[in-house]
Amino acid sequence: MTALRRLRRYTWCSVVAGGVLVALGTGLDLLQGRHGLVKSLLLALAVVIVVVQHTRYLHQAMSGLGRGEPRLWEHTATFAVALAAWSVMASSGGFLIGWAMLPGLVIAHVAATLPARTRWPVVVLAGVVTVVAGALLGGEDRTPAVVLAVVMIVTLVFADLAQLWVWDLAQQLEQARRTAEELAVAEERLRFAADLHDIQGHHLQAIALKGELAQRLVGRDDDLARQHAGEVAELARTALRETRDVVQGYRRASLGLEIANAVGVLRAAGIETAVDGNAADVPPPLQPLFGALVREGTTNVLRHSRARRCDVAITVEDGRTRVRVRNDGVRPDEVGEPGAGLAGLRERFAAVGGRVEADSAGDAFELVGTAGVGR
Repeated sequence: MTALRRLRRYTWCSVVAGGVLVALGTGLDLLQGRHGLVKSLLLALAVVIVVVQHTRYLHQAMSGLGRGEPRLWEHTATFAVALAAWSVMASSGGFLIGWAMLPGLVIAHVAATLPARTRWPVVVLAGVVTVVAGALLGGEDRTPAVVLAVVMIVTLVFADLAQLWVWDLAQQLEQARRTAEELAVAEERLRFAADLHDIQGHHLQAIALKGELAQRLVGRDDDLARQHAGEVAELARTALRETRDVVQGYRRASLGLEIANAVGVLRAAGIETAVDGNAADVPPPLQPLFGALVREGTTNVLRHSRARRCDVAITVEDGRTRVRVRNDGVRPDEVGEPGAGLAGLRERFAAVGGRVEADSAGDAFELVGTAGVGR
């Protein structure tokens, strides 16, 4: 289970705990049989309505503060039920702490679903109405009812909003993290596109111009047309050669350069990255191969995990080189059949007598490549 899922579960349990406490407190009070059957049933119905509505609207608020459904009449009716039950018990005695929480629950879930500009005016208005009702219907000793109403409203509203605010921040950070991952991948693609454009742009323009010129000279000056056609062919060969050089420059970068690029991209995405071992110890013929392994591992971390940490370990012993890329934050729904990138990597390692292993355990994923020179 990821940290975000654990936080969601903790937040959900925290915000619905108020409803559970109300149900337990008021239920125990009603079970004492001091209020009569009909009255007890009506009060129990009121508690059920309030707790169900509280749970329902807090579930909506889990998608973000102020994103619930603004159902004014439904909120008003629920608040009236809670206020009536609390007022009845405030005037006739009972477990006042539990009953004073009823209007507090309604105010809390309404505040969680309202936008910020209307949240606090509604909370203050509902709080004033609750206090006035307690003062008018609290019997001879109104002070405990009024004080308890104020304490319960303040406690429940701020407790629920604080928990939901933390959860809202966590969601925003997760979204920012995903955006950073996508931007890191997009930045690498743009860098390659820019290099290719800078190197090849003038060749393609020259080919187009000389091709048009040769076409115009056909039938008028065939010798000059053939000369320009030959230059077009030479330009095309040069463009092809330089295109291959650009691609090979990316594909055959040294292991050290690939690791440096990977560390930069991962840290830019907010992933703590550590390297153990010296890339220079890897034999030169194997540098491009293990560079591809690190590149594939980095891509997997960015696209298929919510990693917080990634470790790259390099080991060279007895002529065999072993490079391991390990990260946490594996998404369970992303664990499945290997993709084309990993399949191609295994084929390249198999061609030199090496092997690639991919394994996941818990929230960790490990990509390990092993190969030797001349084996």
